Amino acid sequence: MSSVAPVDLPTEDGKDAYQDAAGAGTQASRVKRRLTSRTATIAALIIAVLWTIPTFGLFISSFRPAELIDTTGWWTIFQNPGFTLDNYREVLLSPSRSSPQLGAYFVNSLAIAIPATIFPLVFASMAAYAFAWMKFRFSNWLFILIFALQIVPIQMALVPLLQTFSIWLKPGMEWLHDVVPIIPAQNYLPLWIAHTIFALPLTIFLLHNFISEIPGEVIEAARVDGASHSQIFLRVVLPLATPAIASVAIFQFLWVWNDLLVALIFSGGTQDVAPLTQRLAEMIGTRGQDWQRLTAGAFVSLVVPLIVFFSLQRFFVRGLLAGSTKG
Repeated sequence: MSSVAPVDLPTEDGKDAYQDAAGAGTQASRVKRRLTSRTATIAALIIAVLWTIPTFGLFISSFRPAELIDTTGWWTIFQNPGFTLDNYREVLLSPSRSSPQLGAYFVNSLAIAIPATIFPLVFASMAAYAFAWMKFRFSNWLFILIFALQIVPIQMALVPLLQTFSIWLKPGMEWLHDVVPIIPAQNYLPLWIAHTIFALPLTIFLLHNFISEIPGEVIEAARVDGASHSQIFLRVVLPLATPAIASVAIFQFLWVWNDLLVALIFSGGTQDVAPLTQRLAEMIGTRGQDWQRLTAGAFVSLVVPLIVFFSLQRFFVRGLLAGSTKG
């Protein structure tokens, strides 16, 4: 009689792995069932409608004459009809110096938002990997400190940061302009640094939660193959963390694109650096008399965020569901 166990009988390890896989599958099915239930669908539709109504009202108002905007609401469009393209013509094609076109400010916002999104993502992803898979002294305390920085209001850091920029960064920028004249003395560097500093605590925390959930067997297999930390980060972690990085990128880009406070303080208010939000704040006029131009300009400013969101939507959904199941 042979003492060899049949090959089709699972061992204890195989049984545990099978149970873990079955449990993960059951949990995934449960999460999927909750997200696709009738109640969740109805709630999502209600939220979508409530969220869309103000945007729809903004769109209608952007085509209405100034006298109708001042005297009636957009919801009375059928009782008080009236449409015009003058609002968009003034915003996009105005030759007046008192009401400049949005083109230059549009480029400024892109030049601010794109690097201010890339820089914190690069630094935060490396820091998140270090906190998740590189054990060093006081790593837990340092991560708690970074997480605690989220409770510090931005307004408290604006004045000290502006003083630091005035003492150290501004003289360096002027010196660089004297050495290389093609580099303007007034540039986007303070805005990039400020947005990166303010974004790092939350970005590190979010990416750490995702990267730490990567199965340890994958990291160990790469180490056994002789991969260094940089190779593991570039070839293993980054491809797996793409959904989370894309999700954080959407929020960071939208936050920078819609920011006005940081832009007002660190841009200097000049036309060659000021973003689109600053121009929108000026469009309404000194007495709020040009509200119709603000509606058209605001709707124009929505174009880029919508393009970014719909381009990364599939990554955004995957990033939201990542971590809901383990395994």
